[in-house]
Amino acid sequence: MMRISKRLGVVVATLGFSFPVLAVPVSDKLDIGGAVRLNYGWKDYDNNAKFEFELFRADVNYDDGQLFASAQYRWYQDQDVIHHAWMGYKFSEQSSVKIGVTQVPFGLLPYASHSFWFGGTYYLGFEDDYDAGVHWQYEQDGWRYDLAYFANDEYGDGSRFKRYSFDTATTAASPYEEAGQLNGRIERSFSSGGISHKLGASLQLNRFDYRPVTDAVEGSDSDGFAVATHWQMDWQGWQTQLQYLHYDNDIAGGRMAMSAFAYPFEVAAKANVLSANLSRSMDVHWGPVSNITCYNDFTHIAASGTGLDDSIQNVTGCSITAGKFYSYVDWIAGKNMWFAGGPGIGIDDGNNGWHSRLNINIGLYF
Repeated sequence: MMRISKRLGVVVATLGFSFPVLAVPVSDKLDIGGAVRLNYGWKDYDNNAKFEFELFRADVNYDDGQLFASAQYRWYQDQDVIHHAWMGYKFSEQSSVKIGVTQVPFGLLPYASHSFWFGGTYYLGFEDDYDAGVHWQYEQDGWRYDLAYFANDEYGDGSRFKRYSFDTATTAASPYEEAGQLNGRIERSFSSGGISHKLGASLQLNRFDYRPVTDAVEGSDSDGFAVATHWQMDWQGWQTQLQYLHYDNDIAGGRMAMSAFAYPFEVAAKANVLSANLSRSMDVHWGPVSNITCYNDFTHIAASGTGLDDSIQNVTGCSITAGKFYSYVDWIAGKNMWFAGGPGIGIDDGNNGWHSRLNINIGLYF
């Protein structure tokens, strides 16, 4: 993001959008920016390859040294959604608190992946997830502590499927929604022999409200939990990420629904999740290209029980930085995996084979 001296409305108008935008003068304390992205996608399981507009987003960030805030809103072809919106207060250089729609502190942060498609944990609601609540953070001497409570998802409505974060969905077959979540996270950062490490552990406690449309589905208010351990290593442009995650939600039938990007789908209510990622960042001088980062992000979701089966996602690709342009080229292979030709995550419906897709995303960030 960069500071801009012109009105944001001028930038938006050049893109043909008609939504209202406030004209805000930019100061040293306020940053306004955004992004425009185009996308090409090819899938081996349909004949709908296309190159199209994917996203316009607006970002606002404020920091006066003690008070700080951040918000981001996104416009896709099929939905417009909040990404995050929070305000914060710094008690000291070590301690701060955020209130609003803020990132859930769980597992590898800020992401348990490197690709445009994130890892399989994203689609389960454990990566780059934003909910409505309060989040306290403390950092000192290489230690970081996070404690947060979220009253509900970012909309407080499990029946709204148009959203960015993957959250519990209220459907006819699985009428639940998020109704309280407590998160605790601890991480230790240290270096040894030129190698940087991050070791950490996370705990999440969930509460789900039962919201049946009719009496046809039996159930009641329920709860669940998740635990995770993670390790990240950085050395001379190489990065390794390892994470083990176990979640267990007490949902009748062993299945529950999740949703984002306008569609609900089923996932196993209980599973073990392993993430293993490797990347290499390389500074280059190829015309306007200044950096290329190549990676392989692997996620295995192990689910057992009647009507359940394992899911796998593997993303191999590279991100390319050229001035204000940031692009991804990803090959996604998925077995029984949502967004890669599968019926859900951890679900066995008799069609659990491998599928692949190519994704190329080109973005201008300003």
